Amino acid sequence: MLSKSFVPHDAETRIYADWEKDGVFTAGSKPDVPSYSIVIPPPNVTGSLHMGHALNNTLQDIMVRYKRMRGFNVLWQPGTDHAGIATQMLVERKLEAEGQPDRRTLGREKFIERVWEWKEESGGTITTQLRRLGASCDWSRERFTMDAGLSEAVLEVFVALYRDGLIYKDKRLVNWDTKLQTAISDLEVQQVEKNGHLWHLRYPVEGEQGRFIVVATTRPETMLGDMAVAVHPTDTRYQDIIGKFVRLPITNRLIPILADEHADPETGSGAVKITPAHDFNDFEVGKRHHLEMLSILDEQGFLNENTPSDWRGLERFEARKKVVDWFKAHDLLEKIEDHVHVVPHGDRSGTIIEPLLTDQWYCDAPTLAEQALKVVADGETKFIPTNWTKTYNDWLNNIEPWCISRQLWWGHQIPAWYGPDGEVFVAKNEDEAHQMASAFYHKDVSLMRDEDVLDTWFSSALWPFSTLGWPEKTDMLERYYPTALLVTGFDIIFFWVARMMMFGLYFLKDEKQKPLVPFRDVYIHALVRDEHGQKMSKSKGNVIDPLELIDEFGADALRFTLAAMAAQGRDVKLAKTRVEGYRNFTTKIWNAVRFAEMNEATYTPDFEVKSVKLEVNQWILASLDVMIADIDKSLDDYRFNDAAQALYRFAWNQLCDWYVEMVKPFLQGSCEASKAEIRSVLGMVINQTLHCAHPFIPFITEEIFQQSSIFSHQGKNWLANSSWPECGVYGFEGSKTQVERVIAAIELVRSTRVELGIKPSAQIPATIEVQDKSLDYSGLWPVLSRLARIDIKSAKEQLDTRALALVGDGMTIYLRVENFLDFSEEVIKLSKEINDIEGKINSLKKKLANASFVEKAPQDVVSAERQRLIDLTQRNNELMDARQRMEDLSARQ
Repeated sequence: MLSKSFVPHDAETRIYADWEKDGVFTAGSKPDVPSYSIVIPPPNVTGSLHMGHALNNTLQDIMVRYKRMRGFNVLWQPGTDHAGIATQMLVERKLEAEGQPDRRTLGREKFIERVWEWKEESGGTITTQLRRLGASCDWSRERFTMDAGLSEAVLEVFVALYRDGLIYKDKRLVNWDTKLQTAISDLEVQQVEKNGHLWHLRYPVEGEQGRFIVVATTRPETMLGDMAVAVHPTDTRYQDIIGKFVRLPITNRLIPILADEHADPETGSGAVKITPAHDFNDFEVGKRHHLEMLSILDEQGFLNENTPSDWRGLERFEARKKVVDWFKAHDLLEKIEDHVHVVPHGDRSGTIIEPLLTDQWYCDAPTLAEQALKVVADGETKFIPTNWTKTYNDWLNNIEPWCISRQLWWGHQIPAWYGPDGEVFVAKNEDEAHQMASAFYHKDVSLMRDEDVLDTWFSSALWPFSTLGWPEKTDMLERYYPTALLVTGFDIIFFWVARMMMFGLYFLKDEKQKPLVPFRDVYIHALVRDEHGQKMSKSKGNVIDPLELIDEFGADALRFTLAAMAAQGRDVKLAKTRVEGYRNFTTKIWNAVRFAEMNEATYTPDFEVKSVKLEVNQWILASLDVMIADIDKSLDDYRFNDAAQALYRFAWNQLCDWYVEMVKPFLQGSCEASKAEIRSVLGMVINQTLHCAHPFIPFITEEIFQQSSIFSHQGKNWLANSSWPECGVYGFEGSKTQVERVIAAIELVRSTRVELGIKPSAQIPATIEVQDKSLDYSGLWPVLSRLARIDIKSAKEQLDTRALALVGDGMTIYLRVENFLDFSEEVIKLSKEINDIEGKINSLKKKLANASFVEKAPQDVVSAERQRLIDLTQRNNELMDARQRMEDLSARQ
């Protein structure tokens, strides 16, 4: 027997521990059945659960629980990412806080030891939190991007791509973090809008006394590295000087005036300065015109040896001030304008990012992208929603070489060794590199290993196959690759999804050497925003902590909320009240089971449902059929919100509300056959409902399955490992139609009673006329009578013209309400309420017609007022209809 209420805090930890202990989530436990696999997007080892994680992992868990119950051999592969920059910074700060030597004092080897110590002590926080959410991963197979097996895969891929000419070293512009002194990816750059200035600088045209070209810049210090001035080829203002030179101020260098379409004749003076070593667009212009790439900054952001001697060593922003002062002093500063622009910042360091020309390792992403584009075009991998296919294609069609090296210590050290003359030897280990060097130099030489590590995204790009044991040909790889589904966010389609596609297709082939996609479906979920649709951020103070919601309402309530709101292509607007509301849904199910227990319901697997006679039982079984089919279809189409709503609609409305109320007269009656049938049907329906609800709300459903007396004779087995219900097995469509017509009639009578103000206890005489005389409703009249509080007379009785006629679906109900109402008084009362509402409507219309209010008021306030107008108008129409009915009834008296 269930306790009075479900206490999530007590039950969830206990249930999850039992699941793990019994290996409920272990992959490979069902031989000779189809496989289904998902790899978890590996969270940073430094991370903790946020609402994006909660949504992402809830959707994955729904799918793996559903597929597990459908009989698939399921693997949900868990693991974490080593998070190069984040982890290195965290450990460095920890050393500083504890007064220990910094990493450079410790040296690389000792520092890496400290990172591993931290990982072992504190690196499991997020995986513990995922368990609290109910994530049913196979934790026995948990992987880490720096573990031995995955590190072996990284070496294999790097060496193979290098030898195939798809990894190489080059000098190109990168996002450079001057504080961390490393290149970073675009994803690690935050674009921050700033109030700044636009400085307009005059450059003297060589050989034309008194003539200048004016260029505008937000970074005056970079002019020290200018290598050209560009104008548009069709700009008539500069046709006579294209091919000539300007004398660059301060440096006194001559730089050419070029014709290039990068210059916009409609913007500013139409002329732009070209600094190839410090601007990504200028870098491309420089390549087109074979300009020298002159870098003027060092890795710390100070002016270097390529600047005039008295400027060297200046910090970049000090240099900016000095440049501006110099131009002012020499009358070469045309003007300064206030300017709002976007400034790139490192998301970890907070410092302004500098485009810097450095030697880095690159992967030939444009070549690898060709196959990744083809398989999506051919439909081998599909994006859901489909609009993300365009985003994927746009990125890959415009992809640049991928900078894969980072100037860090924590990560996969690049397997490249340099000889005395700089010759590079790429190998899986140092012994192999020495063998290669000896063959090259014909003698033994000392080698120095490249100090850089690989971009974190490099190892995570191997995740779908490295976690399964590749490069070894393992049974797990054979069974679970390609994976079935990837669930992730739109912001990493390029950084992660596309790269997994490129590497998976290059390295994994079938027996006919056809490239294998790493996943067949890619579901892109939306953002979780606050209740007003604002993006959550600490600065706004609107961050919602999923763990706090779990503490307050339980994991099931949070999970169901996220699933119910996860409509494809629509952001989730999350409010605490929503979670509270869905907590009430789980409580409703719990209480319905307690009702069933108190009425001695029991689940009998071999109960013959085809023998059911009562229409209400036939109806609930037919409705159950519809729910199972709806959930199946919705989950197969990744329409999580539709699946959740199908469950909610059945469990709350049909089972807990209507069915429970409709069977009470039978349970309180004297017919033992009816009671027995209801007990069996109720047990069957609750069992199937728990199965369908389990992927969404696993904890409470498992607790009911284990603790309820309904299932006490079943022996020990787990709901999480039981079979999914089949749909289409019950039938009873005819009874479904009849019962739903009766339910509609009950609702119609109830709403009319409320509208007329008739007391709930009043038993209203009624006559019912059924349109289809071939249908027998007699078994349902007690249900209609009890729940609508009406006294039903014979349908053959003469209809009274004074009765209030309610036209329902398939029947008309005639209510004799004259003894319960003073019609004239009701007309007066309704007229007063109508006048009051019309006054409010007119006031709202004037307010919304005021352009000043609509433009200046917050958008959510304006939307709320518009909705209020709609609601009041609807209510007014209802009241006017009610008044008309009262007037008609009054006239008949």
